Amino acid sequence: MSEFENLIDKLLEQKSGLTREDVKEQINQKKEKIGAGYLTDQGALFLIASDYGITLSGPLKVEMSIKDLYAGAKEISLETRVLNLSPAKQFSRKDGSPFYLRTMTVYDTNSTASVKLWDEKANLPGIENLKPGDLIKIIKAYVKSDLDGSPTINIGSGSNIETTDTNSEIPTIDTITKDVSESQEGQKDLVMSGIIDGAISGMEFTNSRGKPGTALRMRLKGKDGSAMRVVLWGKDESSIPNMISQSAKVRLLGVRIKSGNQGLEIHGNDATIIEIEGGEIKPIITRILSISTTETRRKMILAVDSKKNTYNISDSSNSTSICEEGDVIECMPTKVYGNSITLDENSFVRKLDNDKNIPSLSQLRTKINDVKVDESYCIESIILKVPERREVQTKTGESISLSEMFVEDDTGQIWVKGWRNQARIIDKCELGEIVSITGLNAKAGLEGRIELFLSPFSKIIKKS
Repeated sequence: MSEFENLIDKLLEQKSGLTREDVKEQINQKKEKIGAGYLTDQGALFLIASDYGITLSGPLKVEMSIKDLYAGAKEISLETRVLNLSPAKQFSRKDGSPFYLRTMTVYDTNSTASVKLWDEKANLPGIENLKPGDLIKIIKAYVKSDLDGSPTINIGSGSNIETTDTNSEIPTIDTITKDVSESQEGQKDLVMSGIIDGAISGMEFTNSRGKPGTALRMRLKGKDGSAMRVVLWGKDESSIPNMISQSAKVRLLGVRIKSGNQGLEIHGNDATIIEIEGGEIKPIITRILSISTTETRRKMILAVDSKKNTYNISDSSNSTSICEEGDVIECMPTKVYGNSITLDENSFVRKLDNDKNIPSLSQLRTKINDVKVDESYCIESIILKVPERREVQTKTGESISLSEMFVEDDTGQIWVKGWRNQARIIDKCELGEIVSITGLNAKAGLEGRIELFLSPFSKIIKKS
C-alpha cells in the first residue's frame, strides 16, 4: 500500500463516519478551490485533516517542491526562484507591540507560493537586493493555511533564506513570461508582458477601512492587438519612469487575472514589480485641438502631433495660458506616460509658427461609420435625441451620474455618453444642435454595438 493510501487510512481511523470515497471527493474539491497546479493529492489530504482538527504524521522530504506543501508542515526546506518582493511593513499586535512583515512570491517548475517573512526576518541582510528570477533556498520554514486555503510558507526566527548559484531546472523569468493575450480568468502569480495602449494614470481613494490608498491604471495591448485594463493597487507614479513612450514594452511580475465590468483585467498589488522601457524626456511639438478647465482650474488639453498621435495634456501650472485652440506649441513636460503629458511649474511651453504638417481638428474628425472599439476620436454630428441623465448604482453601492445622447452624421448613428463630471457637458446640449466633440473613447456596448464615451479631455463645441 502506498504512503498516500496509508495516510487516508489514518484519517479514516480518527474520523468515524467518513468513507474513502468521501475523502477522495473532498480532495478533488480542495484542489478545485485552490486551483489546478497548486496541490498534490497528498497536500490536499493534509489540509482536509487539518479542517477536521486531525494531524497526520508523514515523512517529509529533506527538499520539498511547492506542490508538496501542506498546512502544518514544519522545518521544510526547498529551492525556488523569486517572482516578486514587497516592502517591509510595520503592524501592531493586540497588545500594541510592533512587528514587521514582508511578503514574497516564489515559484518552482510548476507551482507558486506566497512567503511571509516575520519580524527580523523581514529585514534580513541582502533581502532588498533580491531580484526576480534569483535562485534561493528556503531553510527550516513552516507552512500555514492562507485565507483562501492555499499553503503559505512562513519564515520565522528559526528559518532562513540563502541565495544559491547552482544549476537548476526551475525556469527563468523570461521563460514564464506570458503575453497579455494569453490571459485566462482565475490565473494568479503571473508574469505578463504587453505594449502601453493609451495613458497611464494614478488614482487616490479611501478603502473600506477608511484608510487612504493609491493605484496605477493603464492598458496593455497583446500580440493579437487586443487590450486589457490593468490596475496595480498600492502603486503610484514613483514606481515608474517619468518618460514612457506610447509604444513602450511593459512587464508586470506578480499579477492575477480577474473579471471586471469590461471583461478580463490584470490586477497587481504593492509587491508587483513593474518593468517599463523608459527614456529621456524631450520637447514635444503638438497642435492644440481643444482646451477645457476643471473645477480646480486645471487645464485639460487635447493635442496632436505630426504623426497624428493624440496627447492628453494636464496643465496644473497655467503654463498654457498664452495658448488657444489651434495653436502649435512646443512643451518640455515633467512627465510623459504614453499619450498622457503632465505640465507643472517645472515645465515650459512656447508657441510656434503654424506647421501645416500637424493636422488640424477638421482633418482629424472621423465619420461615425469608421469608429472602431478601443480607439479615440473626434466627431461632428447632429443631436437626434434629447440628452437624458440617470443615476447608475455600482457594485459598491455608489450612485454615479450618466448622461447620454443619440447623434448622427451622414454615415451613421451612435450613442455618446458621459459619466460623472462629463455628464454635465452632455446636459448642456439640445435636440437638433450640430456639435463638434473631441476626445471620445470608443467602447463595446450592449448587443455588441459601439458607443462613444467622453473623457476628462473631451469638449463639446456647438456649431452655429
